[in-house]
Amino acid sequence: MRILIAVLLLGTMMAWAADGKMTPEERAKVIKYLKDSQKEFLDSVEKVSDEQWNYKPSPERWSVGEVAEHIYLAEGLLFGAAQRALEAPVNPDWEAKTKGKTEFLEKVMVDRSRKAAAPEAIVPTGKTRAEIMKLFKEVRAKTLKFAEETQLPLKEHTLDHPFPVFGTLNAYQWLIYVPLHNLRHNLQIAEVKGLESYPK
Repeated sequence: MRILIAVLLLGTMMAWAADGKMTPEERAKVIKYLKDSQKEFLDSVEKVSDEQWNYKPSPERWSVGEVAEHIYLAEGLLFGAAQRALEAPVNPDWEAKTKGKTEFLEKVMVDRSRKAAAPEAIVPTGKTRAEIMKLFKEVRAKTLKFAEETQLPLKEHTLDHPFPVFGTLNAYQWLIYVPLHNLRHNLQIAEVKGLESYPK
């Protein structure tokens, strides 16, 4: 009986891999990342004063509020990339093209030793604090609902990243990119708040 169950489980896992759908473990991972990164973000910003929210360490560095707006803007862009990937035809070479990319994203996105300039579309524009918090919660709820409910074969559909270091990513990888990017910039907020010059 145990052997039969093991064979059935293995067959189910191979079927998930073959059709490009998220495995239960992959779904659980992205959901956990989404929830954890949101909680960490909200805990880090909801109690800061307006002076702390707007404090800029230098003219070229972002304030806590600007980082928060960037997180919200980037979520829309990244989730949009996942949706654009799904609109594209199945990539017959998806397994080879995207192999190891999830683990690569998990490693590099939380490494703040490597900095990159944000594309113009996700550079903060000066939205109010209330707007940013409302919009972030709305877009995160949409992303989380998708992660919890979708039955689409995310890994079969791909979209090239504009940065060559990432190359081709599948829709699952674009989806998990959302909370990993959030975690990266939660670290940036912590860096600002840890400065001696940060308002008390």
